[in-house]
Amino acid sequence: MHTTLLYRFGHACAAHPYRALLGFVLALGLLIGVSSAVGGETRENWDVTGTASQDGIELLRDHVPGAGNAFADVVVHSDQGTLPAAATDDLRQRLAAMPHVATVADPRFSADGDTAVIDVGYDVPETDPYLMGNDKDLTAAIEPTRADGLQVEMKGSLPETAAAPMKGHAEIIGITLALLIMVLAFGSVVAAGLPIASAIAGLVAGSSGVMLLSAAMNVSPSAPMVASMVGLGVGIDYALLVVSRHVEFLRRGHEPVDAAAAAVATAGRSAVFAATTVLVSLMGLRLAGLPTYSSFGFATAIAVVAMLAATLVVVPALCRLAGRRIIPRRVRRTMVVGQPDSTVAARPPLTARWAARIGARPVTAIVIALIAMLALAAPTVAMRTWPQDSGAQSSELTTRKAHDLMAAEFGPGVNADVLVVAPAEQVGAGELRAALATIDALPGVEAVAPVTQSPDGALDLAPITIAYDPADEATQTVLDDIRAELPDGAILTGYTAYLDDISTLLQHRLWVVIGFVVAASVLLLTVVFRSVVIPVKAAFMNLLSVAAAYGVITMVFQWGWGLSLLGVDHPVAVSSWVPILIFAILFGLSMDYEVFLLSRIREEWLATGDAKASVVQGLAKTGRVITTAAAIMVAVFISFASETDIVLKMLGLGMAVAVLLDATVIRMVLVPATMSLLGRYNWWLPTWLEWLPRIGIEGPTGIDRPRTGGDEQPEVEELLPA
Repeated sequence: MHTTLLYRFGHACAAHPYRALLGFVLALGLLIGVSSAVGGETRENWDVTGTASQDGIELLRDHVPGAGNAFADVVVHSDQGTLPAAATDDLRQRLAAMPHVATVADPRFSADGDTAVIDVGYDVPETDPYLMGNDKDLTAAIEPTRADGLQVEMKGSLPETAAAPMKGHAEIIGITLALLIMVLAFGSVVAAGLPIASAIAGLVAGSSGVMLLSAAMNVSPSAPMVASMVGLGVGIDYALLVVSRHVEFLRRGHEPVDAAAAAVATAGRSAVFAATTVLVSLMGLRLAGLPTYSSFGFATAIAVVAMLAATLVVVPALCRLAGRRIIPRRVRRTMVVGQPDSTVAARPPLTARWAARIGARPVTAIVIALIAMLALAAPTVAMRTWPQDSGAQSSELTTRKAHDLMAAEFGPGVNADVLVVAPAEQVGAGELRAALATIDALPGVEAVAPVTQSPDGALDLAPITIAYDPADEATQTVLDDIRAELPDGAILTGYTAYLDDISTLLQHRLWVVIGFVVAASVLLLTVVFRSVVIPVKAAFMNLLSVAAAYGVITMVFQWGWGLSLLGVDHPVAVSSWVPILIFAILFGLSMDYEVFLLSRIREEWLATGDAKASVVQGLAKTGRVITTAAAIMVAVFISFASETDIVLKMLGLGMAVAVLLDATVIRMVLVPATMSLLGRYNWWLPTWLEWLPRIGIEGPTGIDRPRTGGDEQPEVEELLPA
């Protein structure tokens, strides 16, 4: 009998299921209690240290009350002609009475007098716990004006934090769809319910862990949602893998306790290494250069670890309690207790026949699959990124309405005001005015306002209005032209310049994240599978699926193909936050499927030494599980595309597409085709890497296949040609 730690752990949980479940519930209760007592609230940190716009913001915070912090633009519009002066005067008084308000500017009126914009400046950043996501004071201030029959909308850094709250129904939709998919796949409600129960337990544990994380660092309010999205997907996948292997052992005639222990020792070990690859990818987010990405990485990592713990404890215990009811009733009727199910060997599964067909013509399969993937990835070269702003959001939101009103009444550039900040000690007044005169003549610059000074005289300030919307492709060019004309010491800042700096930073950091994640994943797979061919090939295929996801996002959101199906009314640039986040998450999830499939192929290879047959058998034994797991993950991800926020829509669609392609084109075509083509050389390891540690994944358990020559597995090198 196999005596690995995981086998013994799985055996203990299955042999004493009530103790295991009680222990997990007690640990979960303790975690919930501690997180409730000392856990913190989520809080965003949007400071981008090291960028010029952030330096300008810090100068404004130090020298200009109400500048550089949270701001709101309140837009008042009348359909009946000129706005009455009393309406804006009363509104300004109510706005000035709100907490943390430092300044309320005089109204800016449109040329026809029917629209006014009132700028509100706060004394703290929009990430302040009181302000973040809280527009109740603003709403209360503008309601009397709305009651007078005027249209009042609001935009700006503060309203945008509260404009698109999470609906919170995505998890429910995802879990419901996952349950339906598994009932259809397993033919057993019991078997379908086990992964769901495990995932829910892991979701609760992960949420409590994120609360504890919030006490130690700033955690983005969006991070728990992304963590739940990824956690649900991997949690159901890991549990599904173990349950599927457990059912396989039961159908071979083994007792439930032994079958559960063996499932944990094999599929559970694959889940451990799969989770490790996800964690490695998530740690790459720390290299993105923004604090908010670190919180995304840590929060999602906590969710993955919680799901893995639930899989290793809850699943074997529930499998033991379910007994043979986990097997479909129609199969149980024909089985004899203690005897293998004859149908297991009698009917080769469709995936086995598919793998054999792919293996017979590997070159043709590879060419067709690559053409399809490259065609989907091709639009990536045209992808343009820009941080989401009010103009990209749903037309139902007040921020979008305010954006459109201002653009219609004042011109598109009104939403893209930028500000030149020049410390008086560093930049002479004459030098600054000469530069501003040159800037005023630049193409795309609408107007340069007269220079003013901060109250303490430390800063010279010059607002600039450009001719384009912030997200317009020409905006970045104009901002670069303005920066080129500024004298040394002068800084271009403001909300639009800040977004531009974020976009530029993330474009550069994307390659750093890609390099780290790919290198770390290749190293990990090299150690796990003792091969250099497998990891390099896996990395290339995973990059291909991520590139295809980028291409689809570009086609849908930037080109507008089918965009109305997602509730978005016009094409938008891809959010700058999305590419890095999608890459780090998807690369890890793709490695999940790689580990699931290759661990079974390697198991067959070590047992038989037949390279092509091992591919067929490995795909036959994992094809249904991977397909079901992928369908579940696609359902979970696509459910998040139903949220109002444009970034969640992009994340949900992009990850759903990538997982779908990964589980079909990659795992069902490219992997078997390339492995059949390479044969024994899939497992080649140079002699100078012999020092690598030996880590077994899903090796024989002792209850499913007899060994010859003791407990030692044949070495891969012995099976390779001389």
